[in-house]
Amino acid sequence: MYNANLKASVAAFLEFYYDTNLKAAAANSLYLTDRQGLPLSMSEPVAGNHNDLYKIETSTNELFEVLEEANITTEGLFINADAGFDAESFRQACQQKGIVTNVAINKRYGNQTREHILDEELYRERYSVERTNAWMDSFRSVLNRFDTTTSSWKGFNFLAFIVIGLRKFSQS
Repeated sequence: MYNANLKASVAAFLEFYYDTNLKAAAANSLYLTDRQGLPLSMSEPVAGNHNDLYKIETSTNELFEVLEEANITTEGLFINADAGFDAESFRQACQQKGIVTNVAINKRYGNQTREHILDEELYRERYSVERTNAWMDSFRSVLNRFDTTTSSWKGFNFLAFIVIGLRKFSQS
């Protein structure tokens, strides 16, 4: 039993990447927000030296599992995503859950013919996600990694989610 716990904590620590430019450990996590920018779920963190599409199927499943546990149906939801998520694997992972994707076209892929259409008017609503990212960055313990385990980092993120929600609800 002791060895199993030790291996789990070591594995959790190794998920973070030490960024020499930041002089700190870096981790990326995907956030899912509602239209108003309130955080709804978060994926498990991955090392900060990976792009957003790294293990995207796993990350999206983690995001949607949280919604399903809260009895929030994903059928018919719309997801706005920037060009960094312009990949068939992301679209398919969302489609399996009945989610409609609105993803900006990644210009790096050239002028490929695509069957996917970007709804510009709906995409303008994406500012709420960027605002939430800025709110998350305002929490020093989330922006700078002082902790060494995944669970404590996720705990600080969830605490930030709660504070953001309280701020939003106190305004109305």
